[in-house]
Amino acid sequence: MTNWKLRPWTPEDLGSLVKYADNFNVARYLTGHFPHPYTEKDGRRFIAMAMSAKPVNIFAVEVDGVAAGGIGVHPQQDIHCKSAELGYWLAEPFWGQGIITAAVKEMAAYSFDKFDIVRLYARPFSNNKASQRVLEKAGFELEATHRNSIFKNGEILDELVFAIVR
Repeated sequence: MTNWKLRPWTPEDLGSLVKYADNFNVARYLTGHFPHPYTEKDGRRFIAMAMSAKPVNIFAVEVDGVAAGGIGVHPQQDIHCKSAELGYWLAEPFWGQGIITAAVKEMAAYSFDKFDIVRLYARPFSNNKASQRVLEKAGFELEATHRNSIFKNGEILDELVFAIVR
């Protein structure tokens, strides 16, 4: 496997973030909060937000010394306060190498250690088979299918809910 690690984002990551995030094949599987095209302005805003959280909840996925993806845990509120949502992406050149599966496993352990949660979930689109497989390999189980709940790129899709519990 390629050399990788999770680490906090830094302003020096802007160039690699924009290079790898500005890719339709990445953005097509993410919410509208992940813009396409992905600009330097978007990158600066994201890095500032990621750096502001204490404890850190959004990490860069560093591959061979550069930020080539991101992974974050987002604790929920109110009656969902014991759950957190996991989100992640990886630059296309690094797909299929087991990096994001290992990162999801590491992030799940971090999430249960650092946050007062009992459940971690992710919501891949029905057309993102690779992400579904990542979650299964990381120990998440399919809990639900929300039929026709996503509209992205002119297409209506199902949203799947995968979760792992403490």
